[in-house]
Amino acid sequence: MYFAKFSLSQNINMEIKLSHLLLAGAVLVTAAAFTPAGGPPTKFIDPANMDLSVKPGDDFFDYANGTWMKRNAIPAKETRWGSFNILRQDNTDKLLKLLNEVSSTPGQPKGSLKQRVGDLYASGMDSLAIEKRGYDPIKANLQRIAAIGDLNGVINEMIFDRVNGDGSPLFGSGVGADSKHPNVNIVDLRQGGTSLPDRDYYLKDNPRNQRIRDAYAKYITTLFTLTGTSADDAAKNAKTIFTIETALAKAQWSRVEMRDPNKTYNKFAVADFDKMTPHLNWAQLLPEMKLKGVDTMNVSQPDFFKAADNMLATIPVADWKVYLEWNMLKGSAGSLSSPFVKANFEFNSVISGQKVQTPRNERMSGLVDGSLGELLGQLYVEKYFTPAAKAYMVNLVNNLKGVLGDRIKRLDWMSDGTKQRALAKLNAFSVKIGYPDKWQVYAGLTIDRNDYYGNLKSVAKWRYNYNISQFGKPVDRTRWGMTAPTVNASYSPNTNGITFPAGILQFPFFDFNADDAVNYGGIGAVIGHEMTHGFDDEGRQFDADGSLRDWWTKEDADKFKSRADQVVAQYNAFTVLDTLHVNGKLTEGENLADLGGLNVAYEAFKRTKEGQSKTKIDGFTPDQRFFLSWAQVWRGSQRPESAASRILTDPHSPEQYRCNAPISNIDAWYAAFNVQPGDKYYKKPEDRIHIW
Repeated sequence: MYFAKFSLSQNINMEIKLSHLLLAGAVLVTAAAFTPAGGPPTKFIDPANMDLSVKPGDDFFDYANGTWMKRNAIPAKETRWGSFNILRQDNTDKLLKLLNEVSSTPGQPKGSLKQRVGDLYASGMDSLAIEKRGYDPIKANLQRIAAIGDLNGVINEMIFDRVNGDGSPLFGSGVGADSKHPNVNIVDLRQGGTSLPDRDYYLKDNPRNQRIRDAYAKYITTLFTLTGTSADDAAKNAKTIFTIETALAKAQWSRVEMRDPNKTYNKFAVADFDKMTPHLNWAQLLPEMKLKGVDTMNVSQPDFFKAADNMLATIPVADWKVYLEWNMLKGSAGSLSSPFVKANFEFNSVISGQKVQTPRNERMSGLVDGSLGELLGQLYVEKYFTPAAKAYMVNLVNNLKGVLGDRIKRLDWMSDGTKQRALAKLNAFSVKIGYPDKWQVYAGLTIDRNDYYGNLKSVAKWRYNYNISQFGKPVDRTRWGMTAPTVNASYSPNTNGITFPAGILQFPFFDFNADDAVNYGGIGAVIGHEMTHGFDDEGRQFDADGSLRDWWTKEDADKFKSRADQVVAQYNAFTVLDTLHVNGKLTEGENLADLGGLNVAYEAFKRTKEGQSKTKIDGFTPDQRFFLSWAQVWRGSQRPESAASRILTDPHSPEQYRCNAPISNIDAWYAAFNVQPGDKYYKKPEDRIHIW
């Protein structure tokens, strides 16, 4: 969702660290009656989508989905195409109906839900006004940067930009839960400053990365020339920017390193951290960032800030001004006139492989959901969500909690004391289903139908101010990290909570008309996935109340790590594209959650009436339908450029391995499909990995 802690992504926002079922580009999907447009499918497991010439034990993903894959090419405006993307498109179409309706209804009271949602969408659809303004919305910002005369001016601009909705140059900052005191909000500083999706694009030399670097240089040059810079100076600027960002990339920690919550927990007294970064006076900067009374903060990557501070002292002010101009240009390019949008798309398409730009109305639908998601979400839920779906989910979650508890009690590698603490954590799970009990109202945020860029700035400033306003307040554990229409799910270690938005409660995950095998192989595995995140390599380091605290005996922890390392090794062996392999350490948490979630869902399914029967439906036994349901959730293909990028950035493994790897460790799959020695995914019983 790439189940993340079910994720689409492992999403980390300023306030809550979430693991998601999916990652890059979380998909949105409608839950209209929780069936696809046109009603429920004729067959929930359709043999017409399968390639029966493939042995299940050789490639279960292809066996279950092969014919569908051959018949469904990736649309030009997509980088991937499969179950999630189809749901996303269906949902986008429904959101557009809502947006077209509210944006064309005059006379809405100023500040009302419909006025703000409708006018934000309308402002983004007013392409004539956007074209007419060109890059006028950022001219004053560029002029202000041009007037900087010294290092203090550079640093002041970096602070001014983040406070005023113009990005976060050099480093990231925010307010969120203190991992060792999860009811307390703390200021957090994080590494940043680069533009490419991962530090490896700067640091590793290979033909693929070089193509992206060349496209990046062209992109920088194009944006500068569009704002009046000569071609020669624009080319020089590109070299300056790449030099600065490469130095920052060298100072950054890897994504694998950042998965270690103890490594990223580094509390400093402000006065002490000031001594480590003499050119960044935090006692002065924090109040300028509207953070007053801060005496202690967490610095996720201290080494990065030492290096960045040194760069401030050694890199000429003129070069930093170029860097700041670039920050302004890249942050606004997608929201200015068409030459800027075109350049932005052309660069990103080199990384993603996308062939044509997403239609403007679909881009604006996503923008409104991302900006005013809990206003648009209210319209969505009112039209498309049913209380019956929430009730079903509550029962299913309780069912799977009971199964996971039973499995923990039966573990042969964990001591009784650690089992009791694990059960206490499981029983303490908080559960959010469908939509928030209390909606965010975005108090004080105004939207002007005639000022698209101004609206984006207003939203960014509101979000910044709201986030920093949480400093000094207790952590709000009721907050959601996703909008109601989102097709994803998540687990938060700091709140020990699992979340299932309305959008995921539809086929192929869930359908009221489907048999239990289909629903347990779909949404059941998602629920199990999120629960298992509480006990994966990251989640297990947090206790029942969300505190980063070791509650394991050393012997139990060593046994867990030994088993988890087997999962890492299994995924490291998978080749995705030419020489690119899955990064088993980067994807470890998601892979553990997939394996645990599927095991929990299967055992829960076996306690149902269908699970205990042998009755076939459409030619398949109940067990076969369970595993085929799991496989069709991951149905899809992706462009090679997208696959290469995801290997570096996505904590989720590619779909075919999310399908195939977990089942190769589950005895019931072997029995259901007669998988035998010699089949490519066959593993000896003693080699099958069992953890949760």
